[in-house]
Amino acid sequence: MLWVADITYVPTWAGFVYLAVVLDVFSRRIVGWSMSTALHTTVVLDALSMALTKRRPRGVIHHSDQGSQYTSIEFGNRCREAMVRPSMGSIGDCYDNAMAESFFATLECELLDRSSFKTHTEARMAVFAFIEGFYNPRRRHSSIGYLSPVDFERQHEVLSGDGLGEKPGRPGIGRAQVGGLDLVVALFAAEV
Repeated sequence: MLWVADITYVPTWAGFVYLAVVLDVFSRRIVGWSMSTALHTTVVLDALSMALTKRRPRGVIHHSDQGSQYTSIEFGNRCREAMVRPSMGSIGDCYDNAMAESFFATLECELLDRSSFKTHTEARMAVFAFIEGFYNPRRRHSSIGYLSPVDFERQHEVLSGDGLGEKPGRPGIGRAQVGGLDLVVALFAAEV
């Protein structure tokens, strides 16, 4: 019913890579994300498209700050086409989007402060591994009963029969070597 979204930057030796995320408030799961070397509207459109593909929502509220990417005509048109209801906080108020900011604080503390990326590709791989291999399937949150977002959704699905609109698929596990770290990566393949 409610998604929050925001953009941050990931430093590399080759310059910044920008990360846009869409977080489902219900489960704290990152349902859409995108990275780009340019801070254009495309990065938030790609994150929104991923979230729409994963969830197929009806009338979801998409809350963000008033950044130019979110106030663009292109983003507004995409929301209208997908029947997403855009919502924006007041100017200079970070509190109403605190959940997205909290995810970025977690990303910074648990990945970015511990890593140094030489290339954009290295940063992209590490962020992918963090979101899909750790944060969504394994990182526990006190606000959802010390479960990971994926486990919380599974528990909710069992109790309510609600599939949360996800496409059929079974998670697979892969491994990625990033900056000398061996990371477990969740890979999702659609069933045929």
